Amino acid sequence: MISIIIPTFQEAEGIGALVAYLQKDTNVSDIIVADGGSTDDTVLKARQAGARAIICPWKGRASQMNAGAGMAVNRILYFLHADSYPPVGFVQDIVGAVSHEYQSGCYRLSFDYPHWFLMVNCWFTRFNIDSVRFGDQSLFITRKLFKKIGGFREDLIVMEDQEIIKRIKRYSRFKVFHRAVTTSARKYRQNGIYSLQATFCIIWFLYKLGASQEKLLLTYRRLIRQDKV
Repeated sequence: MISIIIPTFQEAEGIGALVAYLQKDTNVSDIIVADGGSTDDTVLKARQAGARAIICPWKGRASQMNAGAGMAVNRILYFLHADSYPPVGFVQDIVGAVSHEYQSGCYRLSFDYPHWFLMVNCWFTRFNIDSVRFGDQSLFITRKLFKKIGGFREDLIVMEDQEIIKRIKRYSRFKVFHRAVTTSARKYRQNGIYSLQATFCIIWFLYKLGASQEKLLLTYRRLIRQDKV
């Protein structure tokens, strides 16, 4: 029923464990790791764990996720970051939502680090508003709708996850599950929790004001350490 697409870059340390976790759900039969040219063992580890791993011609989440979607064999696509774990029973959640005529949706967000500020941020993801929808929450969408909207915009290196939601909602009801995806707080811990959140807010406001991708990318690279963009 579901094809899982995971965009990766330099994720050898954790990709095998994630694939193994996803395979614990017996309804998962198609896991695609779409790699952006990692120089570590990401692709090898993914294949050893049982995923189909492809090396994409271009690096960038939008391009990689589109490439993965093009390889998918099932009618529901589920996009998941390489450091995020959906809750147990996620396939049943998604199939149930589709059976109730939702063609798209995501989970709420939680982090693997119990800091009060991160917990407050996560609390807001329960609301179905575009400003709190990001790729860390994962995304399911029917293949039919994904093709209809043209997939992710590959000209967007930053904020591609925000942009696609607006197009999705023109054609589909959007489901926000009551449960949460658990994602790594490593970037927050590397950059400082308050500093990184401030940086994300700056980038979000620049995006809303119509800043170019070059401006957004420059801001990202200047202010965030250990980035992979």
